[in-house]
Amino acid sequence: GLSDSVSGAWEEYIRASKHKVCTQWRITSDANLTRVVDHGTAYTTSDIDFTIKVEAKKLRPFTTYYYQFTQCGTTNRSPVGRTKTSPSADQKIDKIGLAVYSCSNYPNGYFNAYGNAARKDRVDYVIHLGDYIYESSVGVQGRDARATNPSRALLTLYDYRTRIAQYRTDADLQLSHQKFAWIATWDDHEVANNGYRDGFSAMNNTEDSFLRFGGVSVDQRKMNAVRAYFEWMPIRQVNMDDNLRIWRNFQMGTLLDLTMLDTRNYDRSITDLNYNTDYIYKIHDDAGRSLMGSQQENWFYKTLISSKKRGAAWRIIGNQIVFSRINITSWFGTFENPYNEDQWDGYAKNRARTFQTLYDHDIGNNIMLAGDSHANWVSDLVWLDEHPYDSVTGEGAVGVEFAGTAVTSSGFGGTIQSANNQSSSLLQIGYDAVHASYYGMPTVATRNPLEISLANFTVVNGGNKLQRPVAGGKVESGFIKTGQVQMTNLTYNTQKQSWAVRNDFNQMFISYPRTT
Repeated sequence: GLSDSVSGAWEEYIRASKHKVCTQWRITSDANLTRVVDHGTAYTTSDIDFTIKVEAKKLRPFTTYYYQFTQCGTTNRSPVGRTKTSPSADQKIDKIGLAVYSCSNYPNGYFNAYGNAARKDRVDYVIHLGDYIYESSVGVQGRDARATNPSRALLTLYDYRTRIAQYRTDADLQLSHQKFAWIATWDDHEVANNGYRDGFSAMNNTEDSFLRFGGVSVDQRKMNAVRAYFEWMPIRQVNMDDNLRIWRNFQMGTLLDLTMLDTRNYDRSITDLNYNTDYIYKIHDDAGRSLMGSQQENWFYKTLISSKKRGAAWRIIGNQIVFSRINITSWFGTFENPYNEDQWDGYAKNRARTFQTLYDHDIGNNIMLAGDSHANWVSDLVWLDEHPYDSVTGEGAVGVEFAGTAVTSSGFGGTIQSANNQSSSLLQIGYDAVHASYYGMPTVATRNPLEISLANFTVVNGGNKLQRPVAGGKVESGFIKTGQVQMTNLTYNTQKQSWAVRNDFNQMFISYPRTT
């Protein structure tokens, strides 16, 4: 059990260093770093794990810039990074491209999906919907190339800092951060599995739990994880008086509002903890249950209303978990409990209040993004049993959900024939339509630049539904309700920019020797 894996010794505190590190930074409008827009000096210390963040000035909206750090008084320089500012709220932008990811598990496989989008270089920003790291422990250091560090489940500030640093050694993750501005939110595994306001699946606010985890409380563990996350991730502290707040909104010109939610850690009612599934199913429709807490919920609904009032063409909602109602009886559900209560299905009234806001205020052009499930799901956004809906035409929907599978976390299958399910999705958003492209990785057991186009979807402005025939009537793998599955294994090499039919991959994930 988890308690056994944390019973050994760990760092009880972070040893402070008396030394500070001085860096000089510059941001320029050209890749050769000659046309300097802003520059300065910044210091870092052990108190923030020797990370550095700079807020540059004099930048223009929706503009590409390049930057570099140099250690003061030396020739030690960082690689040249590239970023892009967001548009101003009233700016007319013809198109914005987003690469969308979730669930990147370091010991499970190589982060090829990050590198593929970076090599193709067709998007403006990267969206990460959570599970950027995992808190569990796998493998043996010195034996397994991607064994976790530290070699135990994460609890302390030292643990979380060390794990994020290890993830950053992945070459494709480095490439993505180097090339793109990231807009991220967290899910549960940045802290611990199936988290909610008062605990996790294996840890809660009881004295017994406190003692089993070596004197670490739920709140202390959460704060350790959050502190490391804000240190290492390219994100501002959203509210200096609310250090757990990550939910925020980006007004991307008149084209779209990007609303990033926290449906996991902020103020979430109790979730399915594996031992209380029957109880959660019985209360899943209670009005008092919320994924976000009242403060965030009210902010979310006001943001949707304000977005329509200001005339944004689209509302892109980044959240952690699948929004649509999904019967999982054939997967890990039962006839008695046919839904995943850790998703929006376990918080039916919170979903109903969201739908009511959209319908009552006639808010259309909504795109819901989701991760977490390690599977791809695409569907119209429909308030079932409350509003009429024609599944053939899509009439009656108020938008579309694009839920993506994992970068490397295990999903439905273990081979190409059974899954093709490690993927990323790219969204190209224009005033006329949103185009969503899903890509699968043929294997993450090795580092490689290969991908397979799985499906393409279109949502027309004002349509509020998937354009029919859905996905043009065919997909590469999986299941489509009205259409055909035509597996070709036509594989694109993002490094060589070449195509080939590949049938030579039999291992999807990294495997580890069985422990006795």
